Amino acid sequence: MYKLLFDLVFKKMDPEKAHHLAFFWIRLAASVPGLRQLVRLVLAPRDPALRTTALGLDLPGPFGLGAGFDKNGIGIDGLSMLGFDFVEIGTVTGEPQPGNPAPRLFRLVEDRALINRMGFNNQGSARVAARLAQRVRTSSTPVVGVNIGKTKLVEEADATEDYLKSTRRLAPHADYLVVNVSSPNTPGLRNLQAVTILGPLLWDVRKAADEVTSHHVPLLVKIAPDLADEDIDEIADMALTLGLDGIIATNTTIGREGLRTSAGRVEEIGAGGLSGAPLKARSLEVLQRLRARTEGRLVIVSVGGIETAEDAWQRILHGADLVQGYSAFIYEGPFWMRRLHRGLAARVRAAGHRTVADAVGTAKAS
Repeated sequence: MYKLLFDLVFKKMDPEKAHHLAFFWIRLAASVPGLRQLVRLVLAPRDPALRTTALGLDLPGPFGLGAGFDKNGIGIDGLSMLGFDFVEIGTVTGEPQPGNPAPRLFRLVEDRALINRMGFNNQGSARVAARLAQRVRTSSTPVVGVNIGKTKLVEEADATEDYLKSTRRLAPHADYLVVNVSSPNTPGLRNLQAVTILGPLLWDVRKAADEVTSHHVPLLVKIAPDLADEDIDEIADMALTLGLDGIIATNTTIGREGLRTSAGRVEEIGAGGLSGAPLKARSLEVLQRLRARTEGRLVIVSVGGIETAEDAWQRILHGADLVQGYSAFIYEGPFWMRRLHRGLAARVRAAGHRTVADAVGTAKAS
C-alpha cells in the first residue's frame, strides 16, 4: 500500500515538500485522541522482549528515530505513535536559522538513500525549549533526545558559547543531549571533531548541563563515518576519560562510492550528506571499532543504513545498545516500525535471550 503511494505520489514530489506533507498527516492523526490510540495499537504494539534500559532510561525497545526528521520538536507524540521507541529531535542551534537554499534534499531511489544539505534549518534553541517545556510528562511520555549544533553564522572560535547557549536552554527538557559536530553541511563544523577541540567543548557542555538541571542528563557525541580509524579511537578514549555517557555513530557521509545512481545525477545534485543503505557497511565497521575500544563502558547508538530487523539485530549483536533510523522510514512508510519490532523480537527469542539487552555485544569476534 505505502509503496504504491510512494511511487504514485511522494516519488513525484519535491522531497522536502513530501516530508512536510507526510509529517503534517502524522501530527494530525496524533492530535485526535481516539485515532492516536488506534494507530498506536496497530503500529506500536509493545513486546516485553524488547524492553531495555540504556543511558539510565527505561525504553519500550531499542529503536529510535534519528535526528533530522523532527527538527523543532513539533511531532514527538505522532512519531511515538508510529512505534519509535524514542525520538531524537534537532539538530537545534543556538539561534534560529533558515538553513541552506532549496532544493536541499534529494532522493537516490535506486540506492534507497538520501542526500541532504539542509544546513540545520530550525527555530532556534529558545523557541524549541519553550515548546518542550509545555509538554506534560507522564509514565507514557516518549523519551526525547535533543541534538544540538553550531549556528552557521557563529565563528568556529565562538562555537563553545553557542553550544552552551543551547545546552542551558534545552538540557532541562531533554532525556538525553547530543552534541553534533559531524554534519557536513555547516562550514567548519567537522573541525570540532579534533579531540583537542572536542574534549574541552564536551567538558563545558557537561558542566553547563549540570548547572541547569537537578539530575544527570546523559550526554553523547555524534561522529562522522568519514573519520579515520585512528581518530575514532581517539574520540572513544576521550569519551571514556571525560565520563561521557555515549557515542552516536554515525552521521551522514560525504563519500559517494559504490552508488547505483548514475554519476551524472549524483554530480548534478552536488554537495551534501549521504544517508541510507550505502552507509550500512561503514556504520557497522565504526560500531565494531567503538565497541572493541570501549569494551562496553559507554552506550553506543548505531545509526546508518539500518533498513530491516536483521540490520538492527546485527548492530545489537556487534555492540549497539540502541539503534536509530531515518532514511529507511522514507522508503518503508508507517508500518516500518511494526515490521522491525516483530522481526527483532523473533530474533531475540530464537537466540534464547530473555530480552534484547542480553544480546548486546554477543557476536563472536571474526
